[in-house]
Amino acid sequence: MSKKNKDNFKVITFYRFVSIQKIGSIKKYIEIFLRERLVRGTILISKEGINGSISGSFKDMNLTINYIKKILKIRKINININDSDYLPFNRIKVRLKDEIIGFDKGKINVNKIHNNHVDPSNWNKLINQKNVKLIDTRNNYEIGIGRFYNSINPQTSSFREFPKKFEQLKINKTDKLALYCTGGIRCEKAAVFLQKKGFKRVYQLKGGVLNYLNYTSKRKRKSLWYGECFVFDERVAVNNQLIEGNYMQCYGCRRPITKNDMRSKNYIKGVQCSYCYKERTKEQKKRSLTRQLQIEKYESKGFHHTFKKINKS
Repeated sequence: MSKKNKDNFKVITFYRFVSIQKIGSIKKYIEIFLRERLVRGTILISKEGINGSISGSFKDMNLTINYIKKILKIRKINININDSDYLPFNRIKVRLKDEIIGFDKGKINVNKIHNNHVDPSNWNKLINQKNVKLIDTRNNYEIGIGRFYNSINPQTSSFREFPKKFEQLKINKTDKLALYCTGGIRCEKAAVFLQKKGFKRVYQLKGGVLNYLNYTSKRKRKSLWYGECFVFDERVAVNNQLIEGNYMQCYGCRRPITKNDMRSKNYIKGVQCSYCYKERTKEQKKRSLTRQLQIEKYESKGFHHTFKKINKS
Protein backbone atom coordinates (compact mmCIF):
# COMPACT_ATOMS: atom_id res chain seq x y z
CA MET A 1 0.00 0.00 0.00
CA SER A 2 1.18 3.53 -0.81
CA LYS A 3 2.25 5.68 2.14
CA LYS A 4 0.97 8.88 0.50
CA ASN A 5 -1.67 10.76 2.55
CA LYS A 6 -1.24 8.43 5.52
CA ASP A 7 -3.33 10.78 7.70
CA ASN A 8 -6.44 10.12 5.59
CA PHE A 9 -8.67 7.11 6.04
CA LYS A 10 -8.12 4.50 3.35
CA VAL A 11 -11.04 2.98 1.43
CA ILE A 12 -10.09 -0.42 0.07
CA THR A 13 -11.98 -2.72 -2.30
CA PHE A 14 -10.44 -6.14 -2.76
CA TYR A 15 -11.21 -9.63 -4.03
CA ARG A 16 -9.55 -12.92 -4.78
CA PHE A 17 -11.03 -16.00 -6.37
CA VAL A 18 -9.47 -18.87 -4.44
CA SER A 19 -10.80 -22.15 -3.08
CA ILE A 20 -11.73 -21.76 0.61
CA GLN A 21 -12.91 -24.86 2.46
CA LYS A 22 -13.49 -23.89 6.10
CA ILE A 23 -15.33 -20.64 5.42
CA GLY A 24 -16.96 -20.60 8.85
CA SER A 25 -13.60 -20.68 10.59
CA ILE A 26 -12.16 -18.01 8.29
CA LYS A 27 -15.14 -15.76 9.09
CA LYS A 28 -14.60 -16.20 12.82
CA TYR A 29 -10.85 -15.49 12.61
CA ILE A 30 -11.43 -12.26 10.65
CA GLU A 31 -14.15 -11.09 13.04
CA ILE A 32 -11.86 -11.63 16.04
CA PHE A 33 -8.99 -9.86 14.30
CA LEU A 34 -11.14 -6.80 13.49
CA ARG A 35 -12.81 -6.58 16.90
CA GLU A 36 -10.22 -4.22 18.39
CA ARG A 37 -9.67 -2.12 15.26
CA LEU A 38 -11.45 0.88 13.81
CA VAL A 39 -12.39 -0.84 10.54
CA ARG A 40 -15.76 -0.46 8.84
CA GLY A 41 -17.27 -2.09 5.75
CA THR A 42 -18.30 -5.50 4.45
CA ILE A 43 -16.33 -8.66 3.77
CA LEU A 44 -17.95 -11.57 1.91
CA ILE A 45 -16.56 -15.08 2.12
CA SER A 46 -17.58 -18.13 0.09
CA LYS A 47 -16.00 -21.33 -1.11
CA GLU A 48 -15.03 -19.53 -4.33
CA GLY A 49 -13.08 -16.73 -2.61
CA ILE A 50 -13.26 -13.43 -0.73
CA ASN A 51 -14.60 -9.99 -1.65
CA GLY A 52 -14.58 -6.86 0.47
CA SER A 53 -15.01 -3.11 0.73
CA ILE A 54 -13.55 -1.72 3.95
CA SER A 55 -12.14 1.50 5.35
CA GLY A 56 -9.90 2.53 8.20
CA SER A 57 -6.49 3.97 9.02
CA PHE A 58 -3.42 3.29 6.88
CA LYS A 59 -2.05 1.03 9.62
CA ASP A 60 -5.26 -0.97 10.13
CA MET A 61 -5.79 -1.45 6.40
CA ASN A 62 -2.26 -2.78 5.99
CA LEU A 63 -2.68 -5.13 8.93
CA THR A 64 -6.08 -6.35 7.70
CA ILE A 65 -4.98 -7.13 4.14
CA ASN A 66 -1.83 -8.86 5.36
CA TYR A 67 -3.86 -10.92 7.84
CA ILE A 68 -6.33 -12.00 5.15
CA LYS A 69 -3.46 -13.08 2.90
CA LYS A 70 -1.96 -15.04 5.77
CA ILE A 71 -5.05 -17.01 6.80
CA LEU A 72 -5.99 -17.72 3.18
CA LYS A 73 -2.38 -18.68 2.39
CA ILE A 74 -2.21 -16.42 -0.65
CA ARG A 75 0.44 -13.95 -1.80
CA LYS A 76 -1.63 -11.79 -4.13
CA ILE A 77 -5.01 -10.10 -3.88
CA ASN A 78 -6.76 -7.72 -6.31
CA ILE A 79 -7.02 -4.36 -4.57
CA ASN A 80 -8.03 -0.72 -5.15
CA ILE A 81 -7.15 2.02 -2.66
CA ASN A 82 -8.72 5.48 -2.18
CA ASP A 83 -8.37 8.26 0.36
CA SER A 84 -11.31 9.62 2.35
CA ASP A 85 -11.75 12.30 5.03
CA TYR A 86 -14.19 10.04 6.88
CA LEU A 87 -15.16 6.39 7.25
CA PRO A 88 -17.73 5.87 4.47
CA PHE A 89 -19.20 2.76 6.12
CA ASN A 90 -21.29 2.54 9.27
CA ARG A 91 -20.20 -0.81 10.70
CA ILE A 92 -18.14 -3.90 9.99
CA LYS A 93 -19.89 -6.99 8.62
CA VAL A 94 -18.28 -10.33 7.75
CA ARG A 95 -20.74 -12.58 5.93
CA LEU A 96 -20.83 -16.05 4.42
CA LYS A 97 -22.30 -16.26 0.91
CA ASP A 98 -22.83 -18.85 -1.81
CA GLU A 99 -20.89 -16.57 -4.20
CA ILE A 100 -18.71 -13.54 -3.53
CA ILE A 101 -20.40 -11.93 -6.53
CA GLY A 102 -23.81 -13.36 -7.44
CA PHE A 103 -23.98 -14.55 -11.05
CA ASP A 104 -25.51 -17.37 -13.09
CA LYS A 105 -26.39 -19.43 -9.99
CA GLY A 106 -22.78 -20.34 -9.21
CA LYS A 107 -22.10 -22.08 -12.52
CA ILE A 108 -19.00 -20.01 -13.27
CA ASN A 109 -15.60 -21.13 -11.97
CA VAL A 110 -13.19 -18.25 -12.51
CA ASN A 111 -10.18 -20.23 -11.31
CA LYS A 112 -10.35 -22.65 -14.25
CA ILE A 113 -10.08 -20.07 -17.05
CA HIS A 114 -7.38 -17.46 -17.65
CA ASN A 115 -8.90 -14.05 -18.30
CA ASN A 116 -7.34 -11.42 -20.56
CA HIS A 117 -6.71 -8.44 -18.28
CA VAL A 118 -5.83 -5.10 -19.85
CA ASP A 119 -3.81 -2.63 -17.80
CA PRO A 120 -5.21 0.92 -17.52
CA SER A 121 -2.16 2.16 -19.47
CA ASN A 122 -3.37 0.19 -22.54
CA TRP A 123 -7.12 0.65 -22.08
CA ASN A 124 -7.59 3.82 -24.16
CA LYS A 125 -5.77 2.24 -27.10
CA LEU A 126 -7.99 -0.86 -26.92
CA ILE A 127 -11.36 0.86 -26.72
CA ASN A 128 -10.47 3.35 -29.47
CA GLN A 129 -10.20 0.50 -31.96
CA LYS A 130 -13.11 0.52 -34.39
CA ASN A 131 -13.71 -3.23 -34.24
CA VAL A 132 -14.09 -3.33 -30.44
CA LYS A 133 -17.45 -3.53 -28.70
CA LEU A 134 -17.20 -1.93 -25.26
CA ILE A 135 -19.49 -3.63 -22.73
CA ASP A 136 -20.48 -2.09 -19.38
CA THR A 137 -21.24 -4.94 -16.96
CA ARG A 138 -22.68 -2.63 -14.28
CA ASN A 139 -26.33 -1.86 -13.59
CA ASN A 140 -28.50 0.89 -15.01
CA TYR A 141 -28.36 3.20 -12.00
CA GLU A 142 -24.55 3.05 -12.03
CA ILE A 143 -24.30 3.68 -15.77
CA GLY A 144 -26.74 6.57 -15.41
CA ILE A 145 -24.16 8.76 -13.65
CA GLY A 146 -21.00 7.83 -15.55
CA ARG A 147 -19.52 5.60 -18.26
CA PHE A 148 -17.00 5.24 -21.04
CA TYR A 149 -18.22 6.93 -24.21
CA ASN A 150 -19.73 4.56 -26.81
CA SER A 151 -20.07 1.74 -24.29
CA ILE A 152 -22.97 -0.69 -24.60
CA ASN A 153 -25.47 -0.87 -21.75
CA PRO A 154 -27.05 -4.37 -21.40
CA GLN A 155 -29.87 -2.76 -19.34
CA THR A 156 -29.50 -4.80 -16.15
CA SER A 157 -30.92 -3.94 -12.75
CA SER A 158 -28.92 -6.79 -11.18
CA PHE A 159 -25.70 -8.50 -12.26
CA ARG A 160 -27.54 -11.83 -12.24
CA GLU A 161 -29.48 -10.55 -15.27
CA PHE A 162 -26.32 -10.13 -17.35
CA PRO A 163 -26.36 -13.54 -19.13
CA LYS A 164 -29.93 -13.09 -20.38
CA LYS A 165 -29.57 -9.38 -21.19
CA PHE A 166 -26.30 -9.91 -23.03
CA GLU A 167 -27.82 -12.55 -25.28
CA GLN A 168 -30.51 -10.05 -26.25
CA LEU A 169 -27.80 -7.75 -27.64
CA LYS A 170 -27.15 -10.33 -30.40
CA ILE A 171 -23.43 -9.63 -30.55
CA ASN A 172 -21.43 -11.74 -33.00
CA LYS A 173 -19.09 -14.29 -31.44
CA THR A 174 -16.28 -13.14 -33.73
CA ASP A 175 -16.41 -9.60 -32.31
CA LYS A 176 -13.68 -8.27 -30.06
CA LEU A 177 -15.15 -7.44 -26.63
CA ALA A 178 -13.81 -5.10 -23.94
CA LEU A 179 -15.55 -5.40 -20.55
CA TYR A 180 -15.41 -3.08 -17.57
CA CYS A 181 -16.98 -2.69 -14.12
CA THR A 182 -16.29 -0.74 -10.93
CA GLY A 183 -13.48 -2.75 -9.34
CA GLY A 184 -12.95 -5.68 -11.70
CA ILE A 185 -14.77 -8.51 -9.94
CA ARG A 186 -17.92 -8.56 -12.08
CA CYS A 187 -15.83 -8.69 -15.26
CA GLU A 188 -14.06 -11.78 -13.97
CA LYS A 189 -17.28 -13.79 -14.10
CA ALA A 190 -18.74 -12.05 -17.16
CA ALA A 191 -15.58 -12.79 -19.16
CA VAL A 192 -15.61 -16.49 -18.23
CA PHE A 193 -19.33 -16.71 -19.09
CA LEU A 194 -18.72 -15.19 -22.54
CA GLN A 195 -15.75 -17.46 -23.22
CA LYS A 196 -17.88 -20.49 -22.37
CA LYS A 197 -20.48 -19.19 -24.83
CA GLY A 198 -17.89 -19.21 -27.62
CA PHE A 199 -16.57 -15.64 -27.63
CA LYS A 200 -12.86 -15.95 -28.37
CA ARG A 201 -11.67 -12.35 -28.00
CA VAL A 202 -12.75 -11.12 -24.58
CA TYR A 203 -10.74 -8.54 -22.66
CA GLN A 204 -11.37 -6.82 -19.34
CA LEU A 205 -10.14 -3.68 -17.63
CA LYS A 206 -7.77 -4.77 -14.86
CA GLY A 207 -8.96 -3.43 -11.51
CA GLY A 208 -12.01 -1.84 -13.09
CA VAL A 209 -12.87 1.85 -13.39
CA LEU A 210 -11.38 2.68 -9.98
CA ASN A 211 -7.97 1.37 -11.05
CA TYR A 212 -8.25 3.24 -14.36
CA LEU A 213 -9.09 6.55 -12.66
CA ASN A 214 -6.27 6.03 -10.18
CA TYR A 215 -3.85 5.55 -13.09
CA THR A 216 -5.06 8.49 -15.22
CA SER A 217 -5.25 10.93 -12.30
CA LYS A 218 -1.84 10.11 -10.79
CA ARG A 219 -0.03 9.82 -14.13
CA LYS A 220 -1.90 12.82 -15.59
CA ARG A 221 -2.99 10.78 -18.58
CA LYS A 222 -6.08 11.41 -20.70
CA SER A 223 -9.21 9.91 -19.18
CA LEU A 224 -11.99 8.68 -21.45
CA TRP A 225 -14.35 8.36 -18.48
CA TYR A 226 -17.40 10.67 -18.56
CA GLY A 227 -19.31 11.59 -15.42
CA GLU A 228 -18.81 10.01 -12.01
CA CYS A 229 -18.25 6.43 -10.88
CA PHE A 230 -20.75 4.94 -8.43
CA VAL A 231 -19.16 3.32 -5.39
CA PHE A 232 -20.86 1.12 -2.81
CA ASP A 233 -20.32 3.26 0.27
CA GLU A 234 -21.35 6.57 1.81
CA ARG A 235 -19.35 8.58 -0.74
CA VAL A 236 -21.92 7.41 -3.35
CA ALA A 237 -19.70 8.37 -6.30
CA VAL A 238 -16.20 9.61 -7.15
CA ASN A 239 -15.02 11.82 -10.00
CA ASN A 240 -12.06 11.48 -12.38
CA GLN A 241 -9.67 12.47 -9.58
CA LEU A 242 -11.23 9.88 -7.22
CA ILE A 243 -12.62 12.68 -5.08
CA GLU A 244 -16.11 12.33 -3.62
CA GLY A 245 -18.62 13.47 -6.23
CA ASN A 246 -21.88 15.42 -6.35
CA TYR A 247 -24.42 12.69 -5.68
CA MET A 248 -26.32 11.83 -2.54
CA GLN A 249 -27.98 8.48 -1.89
CA CYS A 250 -31.51 7.32 -1.27
CA TYR A 251 -31.30 5.07 1.79
CA GLY A 252 -34.45 3.30 0.70
CA CYS A 253 -33.13 1.86 -2.58
CA ARG A 254 -29.42 2.88 -2.44
CA ARG A 255 -29.64 4.65 -5.80
CA PRO A 256 -27.61 7.82 -6.42
CA ILE A 257 -29.77 10.96 -6.35
CA THR A 258 -29.22 14.66 -7.04
CA LYS A 259 -30.25 17.72 -5.05
CA ASN A 260 -33.05 18.17 -7.57
CA ASP A 261 -34.27 14.60 -6.86
CA MET A 262 -34.43 15.51 -3.18
CA ARG A 263 -36.88 18.31 -3.99
CA SER A 264 -39.38 15.81 -5.40
CA LYS A 265 -42.66 15.41 -3.52
CA ASN A 266 -41.95 11.66 -3.49
CA TYR A 267 -38.68 12.05 -1.61
CA ILE A 268 -38.63 11.28 2.11
CA LYS A 269 -35.20 11.36 3.73
CA GLY A 270 -34.01 7.90 4.73
CA VAL A 271 -37.17 6.27 3.36
CA GLN A 272 -37.78 6.68 -0.36
CA CYS A 273 -37.11 8.69 -3.50
CA SER A 274 -38.90 9.25 -6.81
CA TYR A 275 -37.25 6.09 -8.19
CA CYS A 276 -38.35 3.68 -5.47
CA TYR A 277 -41.48 5.08 -3.82
CA LYS A 278 -43.63 2.69 -5.87
CA GLU A 279 -41.24 -0.25 -5.44
CA ARG A 280 -40.98 -0.34 -1.65
CA THR A 281 -43.66 -1.97 0.49
CA LYS A 282 -45.43 -0.21 3.35
CA GLU A 283 -43.55 -2.38 5.82
CA GLN A 284 -40.18 -1.48 4.29
CA LYS A 285 -41.02 2.21 4.41
CA LYS A 286 -42.17 1.92 8.01
CA ARG A 287 -38.89 0.30 9.10
CA SER A 288 -36.87 2.92 7.24
CA LEU A 289 -38.84 5.77 8.78
CA THR A 290 -38.35 4.33 12.28
CA ARG A 291 -34.59 4.12 11.66
CA GLN A 292 -34.44 7.68 10.30
CA LEU A 293 -36.36 9.10 13.26
CA GLN A 294 -33.98 7.33 15.66
CA ILE A 295 -30.97 8.77 13.84
CA GLU A 296 -32.40 12.28 13.98
CA LYS A 297 -33.19 11.88 17.68
CA TYR A 298 -29.64 10.80 18.49
CA GLU A 299 -28.18 13.54 16.28
CA SER A 300 -30.23 16.25 18.01
CA LYS A 301 -28.92 15.12 21.42
CA GLY A 302 -25.35 14.65 20.25
CA PHE A 303 -25.39 10.93 21.06
CA HIS A 304 -23.28 8.35 19.28
CA HIS A 305 -25.14 5.95 16.97
CA THR A 306 -24.35 3.28 14.38
CA PHE A 307 -24.80 5.62 11.42
CA LYS A 308 -22.79 8.53 12.84
CA LYS A 309 -20.07 9.71 10.47
CA ILE A 310 -16.50 9.22 11.79
CA ASN A 311 -14.11 11.88 10.46
CA LYS A 312 -10.35 11.81 10.45
CA SER A 313 -8.81 13.31 13.58
